[in-house]
Amino acid sequence: MASSTAAAVAAFIDGAPPGELADVVADIKALTASDPKILESAQPAFRKYNEEQLATVKLPGSSQNYGWDLLNKWREKVLVSSYNSLDGSRYYDVESQSVFAFNHTTQVGRNSLKHTECWSGLTGSQAASAVQSHSLESRHTDLIKSLLKTLSIHAREHFPASTYSVFPSSADDSTLAILLVANKYSPSNFWNGRWRSIYTFDPSSSSLSGTIKVDVHYYEDGNVRLTTSKPVANVSIASSSGSLAVEVMKQVAAVEKRYQEELNRGFAALSENSFKSLRRQLPVTRQKVEWEKVGGYRLGQDIGGGRQR
Repeated sequence: MASSTAAAVAAFIDGAPPGELADVVADIKALTASDPKILESAQPAFRKYNEEQLATVKLPGSSQNYGWDLLNKWREKVLVSSYNSLDGSRYYDVESQSVFAFNHTTQVGRNSLKHTECWSGLTGSQAASAVQSHSLESRHTDLIKSLLKTLSIHAREHFPASTYSVFPSSADDSTLAILLVANKYSPSNFWNGRWRSIYTFDPSSSSLSGTIKVDVHYYEDGNVRLTTSKPVANVSIASSSGSLAVEVMKQVAAVEKRYQEELNRGFAALSENSFKSLRRQLPVTRQKVEWEKVGGYRLGQDIGGGRQR
């Protein structure tokens, strides 16, 4: 029974919509009140969720920003992902040249002054701790820094707010991971959304592949969720005409623009075709039902136990 409960809790965490993990955790607590330690055993599920969703955290001592990026622009947060994980609870950031600890279960950094529970998606107040200096060791260090510069430009041009980075993505240091996440939370309007771009670039073959993921949840008087995953396969990068990093980001921008246009066309088709075909716009009488007078209809009488045929 305990194992099935743990599996169900892990499934709930894995399926939490963007910015709503706190609500899911609250529901889990209510459903498992007889076993208050169940969430403590769900640390692997929290870690999986945070790394896959590209959780963003602030380093200690930065109320809003942690420092300048490579283009002398303030960056607010750093990423948590499998690509920059050192041991599952420690992660490194290239631009700040630091390594930090992160507690997945409480999402409050160890050794920090604030130890209240702060689940992912509350207000972005997740904190890291135990920050130390860290130097990137990679044969592609110069390319990583160049990609970060061009990625910074791309992010500012196409996303109101985002967090991004570039990391070595393989044990033999042969490929690079280009990551970007943009969150937009509007709980007062009953919706939250997340865009994730996860690319792998192979410098030896100058090829780019990856996935673009969009997750939007709308929950006013209902529950509608859009989850999409767009594969990007073997895009060739031509670098003969200029900087390799610039050419990589041109392809990223082109791929994401095409996908955005594809989504827009899909939304229009849903609105004009699919949704309208789900139900008749008018009943078979071709007249609107006057619901305040429903008692006068034969069907209404039958349902209400009125006069029988």
